[in-house]
Amino acid sequence: MAHSMRTTTLPVGEAIPVLGQGTWKMGESRRQREHEIAALQAGIDLGMTLIDTAEMYADGLSEEVVADAIIGRRADIFLISKVLPHHASFKGTIAACEASLKRLRTDCLDLYLLHWRGQVPLEETIEAFDRLARDGKIRHWGVSNFDVADMEELAAIAGDRQPAVNQVLYNVTRRGIEYDLIPWCNKRGIPVMAYSPVEQGRLLDSSEIKRIAERRGATPAQIALAWVLRRPGMIAIPKAGVAQHVRENRAALDLILNDEDLLALDRSYPPPKSAQPLEMI
Repeated sequence: MAHSMRTTTLPVGEAIPVLGQGTWKMGESRRQREHEIAALQAGIDLGMTLIDTAEMYADGLSEEVVADAIIGRRADIFLISKVLPHHASFKGTIAACEASLKRLRTDCLDLYLLHWRGQVPLEETIEAFDRLARDGKIRHWGVSNFDVADMEELAAIAGDRQPAVNQVLYNVTRRGIEYDLIPWCNKRGIPVMAYSPVEQGRLLDSSEIKRIAERRGATPAQIALAWVLRRPGMIAIPKAGVAQHVRENRAALDLILNDEDLLALDRSYPPPKSAQPLEMI
């Protein structure tokens, strides 16, 4: 059952869903595994075919949960994983990618990200990404948790090979990137991918978000998610460990916040008036 899904475009022109599924914390509990697999599969059925994981999550067990969830459906999935900074040397990146591919039981990742900046020179990591792409092990590469200075440095090194995305923390309580990072990426056509768009569930207790949810006949999670998705070209990857939450997340895509909602949220969570250090969870 295919659902029409809003998309945004990578710098190379490929369309990808604006609402995907995160898997941080998946794979940590054997008891939850069946629920997690069912949740990911429910999301795929709803058109949330972008799935984000990382070698770091549950020490690789998250990737194994994803592998079980996408059996027989790999061709429909835009699959993302990440290399840890301390693995990001030339040889280390290639070894990490091959280990991720093995756990994911696939021969190619759609997108491979440097999880955050470490000590390894960016040149070396990008060289490894280029090699992996040439060898058909990844289709695109990108970065995560890069601020404007990092992106500038990357652009200087990478030349015309720009990253496919920058995945960063973004939600209504973490708006610093609106000041400079989002405009920087927008200008260059690099999509921003928001992780923890519901602040790992903490936003569900916000009295302002609860008030708007009540007014709009929605859940607090849907308001928080619709707020992130209001921006053109913004991708959100909420994590949901049960199918009911996945369906709730998918419905947020059809919820358009009005001016009254947005003003109320701006009052409670003001936009940045100056550059902020990049936040990470």
